[in-house]
Amino acid sequence: MKKTVERLSSFCLLVYLFTFQYNIPMPTVRFPAVMKYYVDNQAEFFVPAVTVKEVVERVIQEYPSIKFHLVDSEGNLRRHFNVFVNGTHIRDLKGMDTALNEEDKVILMASAAGG
Repeated sequence: MKKTVERLSSFCLLVYLFTFQYNIPMPTVRFPAVMKYYVDNQAEFFVPAVTVKEVVERVIQEYPSIKFHLVDSEGNLRRHFNVFVNGTHIRDLKGMDTALNEEDKVILMASAAGG
């Protein structure tokens, strides 16, 4: 049986050290398959953040090419982009100010339309 060793990205290492030092929760962020291209082909990763707004900011900071898809020129979340925390849309919570915990799952998903 061949063992596979994955190399941690510098971002993952930085996140781990930051969280360890400052005790910031790291909710899980999930991206659908069509958006994985912009986040180094990852479907799921951890982000140190205490609000949804911080999650979006940190994702953009680490993966700048996704900025155009997530936020408009004023920095507001695009209307066609949906954010869910533990399966509940943030509009039914406290919007971008929704507080996050370590065990939370945040899903960032673009709306789909067709005919």
